Amino acid sequence: MRWLFLFLLVINLFYYVWHQQQAPLRPKEVETLSLYKGGQQDIRLLSESGNVQQRRSAAPAAATEETVCLFLGGFEGEEQGRELEQRLISLDVRSQIQPIDAAAGTDYWVYLAPLASREASLRQLKELQARKIDSYIVTQGDLVNGISLGIFPRLDSAESVMQRLRDAGYEPFMRELARAHREYWVRVAPESRRLIDDSLLEQLSRDFLGLKHQLMQCEGVASPR
Repeated sequence: MRWLFLFLLVINLFYYVWHQQQAPLRPKEVETLSLYKGGQQDIRLLSESGNVQQRRSAAPAAATEETVCLFLGGFEGEEQGRELEQRLISLDVRSQIQPIDAAAGTDYWVYLAPLASREASLRQLKELQARKIDSYIVTQGDLVNGISLGIFPRLDSAESVMQRLRDAGYEPFMRELARAHREYWVRVAPESRRLIDDSLLEQLSRDFLGLKHQLMQCEGVASPR
């Protein structure tokens, strides 16, 4: 009986060892292997990353080059601008004259607000003129039927008129108006900028008194200053 028990015990041990040798990989090992392979998929060469970055940075530079133009001129009269335009065209430089209104300071407009009706404003106008105060009826804009008391280039002059009106029993108002000064410039097309070198600029400066040159947006130019 004891020998039978030992025989069964040896068989069970042999079966256990055999079963362990045939067992598959543990789940933990399989998971680790899949993570390793996934990490390999995200690996990129440094040279590849550099090329992508260069392409991204090159795009804005190209766009900027196309939207910025060279402007020559700053003339008081249109005739000089036309002469410069024709000179550039003769040199195969694509160009076009462009008048630009540049800010040249601020004016101060003193006025009285419109009354309830035009008749009331006209009566007020006669009162002011009877007091020897220069005044005019406003015929258009958001202050139509108001009273204009003058536009002054200096703030102290405008404030002096306002004080005189207050002393006479009126309630004046003041607006600031941007004073524009028109200049004539010749816009060089972006594809022709390479033709305007330092030597040509120097020659043009000798031939056109007061010539200036600036880089500005090709479209929507409001002021070259």
